[in-house]
Amino acid sequence: MDTPAAIRTFDLRKVYGSRAAVDGLNLDVPRGSFFGFLGPNGAGKTTTIRMLMGLAPPTSGGIELLGLSMPAQSLEVKRRIGLVPDDSLLFDHLTGLEFTEFVGRMYGLARPLAKERAGELLELFELDDEPGKLIGDYSKGMRKRVAMAAALIHRPELFLLDEPFEGVDAVGARLMKEILLDQVRHGATVFLTSHVLEVVERLCDRVAIIQEGKLVLSGAMAELRSGSETLEDVFVRVV
Repeated sequence: MDTPAAIRTFDLRKVYGSRAAVDGLNLDVPRGSFFGFLGPNGAGKTTTIRMLMGLAPPTSGGIELLGLSMPAQSLEVKRRIGLVPDDSLLFDHLTGLEFTEFVGRMYGLARPLAKERAGELLELFELDDEPGKLIGDYSKGMRKRVAMAAALIHRPELFLLDEPFEGVDAVGARLMKEILLDQVRHGATVFLTSHVLEVVERLCDRVAIIQEGKLVLSGAMAELRSGSETLEDVFVRVV
């Protein structure tokens, strides 16, 4: 029996007023892939990922995540995915450890396990050197790292990441990339939006490009580039 795709959308549309931000999008993201979702500003990337995350209801069309229908099976879906939205929704009056442990508890982990995993993750993301520091005093890069740590705590099968490296310094970004690549090696699927094409080119094995709400290109990275083309060359050519 075929394993269902990590993400599948069917004629997905999101209309604001008279404008379709996403217009008939058909995406197919295989399990175990590192998938980059690209497009110029205003192309519909964030709207798409907000619909996948369950933060914005589609106007029409369908979404399946891990073979489950959204929003009908959203509770089961949310137990199995990790989210890092563009505007990381964090609690500024908690420490990184408290926040990560809280997210683990929300996902149903027992308190001792949530505490243990939160401690391991903060160490992994190099956020454990100032344990008393509140998230409100974190830099933007530290906020992204703690958001990703919290997204990992319940060991999800699918990660949805909206501009995860924005505002992150080179050292932090490298750490985050290595952790994500390790997740993919262990069978997880990563779906990310990014406007930094060099990052996508280094990390992703598959990409899709969206323009004016429509899919203009999708496939394996190796197949999309002809000859010595970079991803940037491909992007400029189709957009």
